[in-house]
Amino acid sequence: MAERKAFLLRMDPELLAALQRMADEELRSLNGQIEFLLREVLRQRGRETKASSKSATRKRP
Repeated sequence: MAERKAFLLRMDPELLAALQRMADEELRSLNGQIEFLLREVLRQRGRETKASSKSATRKRP
């Protein structure tokens, strides 16, 4: 597996709560949901990374 890097992310509590609800509905961790959404935006804007193109095949409901 590729190296993972940790970093601090500050955000509005309401945004965090909305992301957590979305993650729960889609059976992902909060971290996994944020990463999924970021990869989706990169894909939509034509800036895919190798990892984002691989994860597109592993989409959950």
